[in-house]
Amino acid sequence: MAQFLDNVPFSGIVRIRDMMYSVDKPFRLDQGDVSFDAPDSVKEALRKGIADNRTHYVQTTGIPPLLDLLVEKMRTKNDIPIGGAGEVMVTNGGIHGQYIACLALLEPGDEVLVPNPCWPPTISNILAAQAVPVGFPVYEANGWRPDMDELARLITPKTKAIVVNTPSNPTGGVFTREDLDALAALVTERNLWVFSDEAYEDVLFDGRKHLSIASWPGLYDRTIPLYTFSKTYAMTGLRLGYLAIKDPKTRERARKVIFCTTSNVSSLIQYGAVGALQGSQDVVEQFRTELLARRDLFCQKLPAASKGVLTVEPPAGAFYAFVKIDPAWKSPLPDASESLSWAMAEFLIKRARIGCVPGVDFGSRGEGYLRLCFARDRKELEGALESMAANL
Repeated sequence: MAQFLDNVPFSGIVRIRDMMYSVDKPFRLDQGDVSFDAPDSVKEALRKGIADNRTHYVQTTGIPPLLDLLVEKMRTKNDIPIGGAGEVMVTNGGIHGQYIACLALLEPGDEVLVPNPCWPPTISNILAAQAVPVGFPVYEANGWRPDMDELARLITPKTKAIVVNTPSNPTGGVFTREDLDALAALVTERNLWVFSDEAYEDVLFDGRKHLSIASWPGLYDRTIPLYTFSKTYAMTGLRLGYLAIKDPKTRERARKVIFCTTSNVSSLIQYGAVGALQGSQDVVEQFRTELLARRDLFCQKLPAASKGVLTVEPPAGAFYAFVKIDPAWKSPLPDASESLSWAMAEFLIKRARIGCVPGVDFGSRGEGYLRLCFARDRKELEGALESMAANL
């Protein structure tokens, strides 16, 4: 029996989603989903794919036109020295990409350093590979970035890899060039790998620029960069991501995982992704500009709407407000959770119809926080703030 799977947790986000189905006229700030629709270039490519009968088996790692576009994108936009299309693989979304990378690289008992707090599927995928996640703190006072000296002290002979997620889900923290310089030197010296989760590469604010550690000299050899179409092109439900692996042995293992889990990712959706990459990229900047406006609206009005119970610094990237809860607040609900994060989440869902995720679901250092998604449309954000003000 696969008893190790008993220790692979479901994210609390699943529990929250179940709770939200019982809420009348909810404000869905719990899900990491934008309110934008996919660009017309994607829709047109999907329609053309159907008309052209692109509904049959395709190559396991991805259709050639898409792989060629991804190679060009990673070379020019991410500055990663990709050798060619044979190093790139299309995945069934970002979670599937992480799963593939973990199973291809990790051995049972390997340790992987992960941010605390971090996106829950990261932990689950490491555990699914029968490896061991070890948290390294990221600090709110430091822009939700780690202390690199502290991170180095957590490395043991069992450490195999470090997870980098910048911009971060849930905190919105963004690694600086100096952070990545220090990390590149550390993983090279200690002969470690990097899982580089870059799902929010196009969602940075206030003039910041995304940097991929795989672009550092020699680092692509030991880095698996992971991407998704979900956030950049509003294709969350279409489930499409991609990764790159230089090492031939690890890459061959990853191909086997893809074949065993999907045979091939949906042919039609891959042609939709071709449309996304070939179409105008103006939509990416339009999305970011609107997300910045929503960030500022939500973060500026939140303290007053919550009567000072909730406070937040505007995040540097991604589209989540990782909100601090006043530790003196007490839930008026009977049988409220002992966890401050869960108590506040349950209260906002039941009394104010506001979907949110308890910070502790992202790790022990998330206790006392909430994650609220501000990628919803302005009307929904305003409605959530009004409901909060009326009920908190």
